[in-house]
Amino acid sequence: MKIFRILPFLLIAAASLAASPARADRCDDLAKQLADQIPGLKVGELRGGVIALTHPAVTQASLGCSSKNRTNSMYAATDKKKPADAYYDFLASASALVFTITKDDTLRGIQRCVSRTNILRGYELDTRYRKLDIHCAVAKTGVRISVSRAKDE
Repeated sequence: MKIFRILPFLLIAAASLAASPARADRCDDLAKQLADQIPGLKVGELRGGVIALTHPAVTQASLGCSSKNRTNSMYAATDKKKPADAYYDFLASASALVFTITKDDTLRGIQRCVSRTNILRGYELDTRYRKLDIHCAVAKTGVRISVSRAKDE
């Protein structure tokens, strides 16, 4: 008799598990969208919440998956002290797709951060532009920029 009481619950549980479609990770989906939208971009594997990206305009790039207090983040580095326009274009395009903001706004924020680095302010700056947290570091060995957004925004 006890089996007849438990049977409906088991059937409902089995039906709910079978009805849910298999979902890919959101970060993987976002990386695929980036690869489809940006020519020359190749996507690596997800390791430790970070997906490595390769592109001819950058020496190192990655897409950070969302965490407890941050949404996704974009990181790009180049070995040139004065990066080419292709570097800024890549980072602005990728950040615009990740954070659903216009490419012009992300480009303006990234270039503004790099242009503000100097002896007085320092060569490592954190700025905010259009609800984006932009961290840029300029050194003789190159430029490193990361763009992220807090989850509450």
